[in-house]
Amino acid sequence: MIFMGFGFLATFLVRYGFSGSGFNVLLAAMAIQWAIMMNGFLLPQRQYRREIHISMKSVIEAELCAASALVAMGAVHGKTNPVQLLLMALVEVTGFVINQWILRTLLHADPVYSIMLLHIFGALFGVMVSWVLHREGINPKHEKEKTDRNTGLFAMLGTLFLWMFWPSFNSALVYHRWERELKLTVIYGTYLALAVSAVMAISVSMLTNSKGKMNMVHIQSSALSGGVAIGVAMTAVHTPWIAMTIGFFASLLSALGFRYMKDHMLFAFECHDTCGVINVHAIPGILGWFANLILRLASSESTIAMRFAVYQICVLLITVCMSLVMGTATGLFLKWSFWRPQQDRKCFDDQAFWEFPHLVVKK
Repeated sequence: MIFMGFGFLATFLVRYGFSGSGFNVLLAAMAIQWAIMMNGFLLPQRQYRREIHISMKSVIEAELCAASALVAMGAVHGKTNPVQLLLMALVEVTGFVINQWILRTLLHADPVYSIMLLHIFGALFGVMVSWVLHREGINPKHEKEKTDRNTGLFAMLGTLFLWMFWPSFNSALVYHRWERELKLTVIYGTYLALAVSAVMAISVSMLTNSKGKMNMVHIQSSALSGGVAIGVAMTAVHTPWIAMTIGFFASLLSALGFRYMKDHMLFAFECHDTCGVINVHAIPGILGWFANLILRLASSESTIAMRFAVYQICVLLITVCMSLVMGTATGLFLKWSFWRPQQDRKCFDDQAFWEFPHLVVKK
């Protein structure tokens, strides 16, 4: 999912396929290594206080942290150079691990729940970086910000990788033997949410088009929104119809956001979100948080329910504030001319970073 799913999905731009897949490998590999170190420093295991212990669990947690960095990268896709992306990934992973440390230390949050907030944190972080780095040259739409048949097919291949393996993504940290039943419940619920979101994404795309045609971009992204939403609420979902309902509303909001919200964000807030991560990750993630809150309150007594509601709201507020503040600071840091930001005419173009032997002019 990290290397093939996100990698192929990032190739949708017609002249940014090399950079989309290549930079994805660079960021993912670097972010995983950095996340292992940061988790070891801030979230050490009890039996390994003075050393960073490498295990399957620590590697999986590091890859989930790397996923949050790749989500953030989607908001600035095509508008930054590799150095800026590396710095952004390092800061994002650091901020996300610090956010987990705050939630687990101060609020005693469940480790699985705190790490599954990666969608909300990564999306809002990336959107704030994109907002700070906004330039008039890509307004209203850059001439190279388009797709074609080949890039759309490769991006759909990435969607299929993510769609197929998302149940294992959500259930990766549910690993104890006595949690086997919960693990299977998470897998089944994630699959059902994804299935409903795929159908809903296609339906909304057709219904909102004047000619009744489907938009491949909507399907590539909105079909995954159910997996995002159910991931945040997975420990509270125990029946199939609830998982399907969450997938239904997540895909509905995501597809409508792609159809109407992206252009309005650029017009009203001067925020250019290339991959629409706010529609795929932030909104479904918040929907999953809200579903988790409602399901927990419905099964609790009034006094306990009130305390849990305050607790959940604090968790979300801390995550949102951390992502917004660190995203803004990172954007200001990356805006320095020292990092040699891309010129407007070189945005969304591979030739700024990659060799093309067949285009070399021999003197």
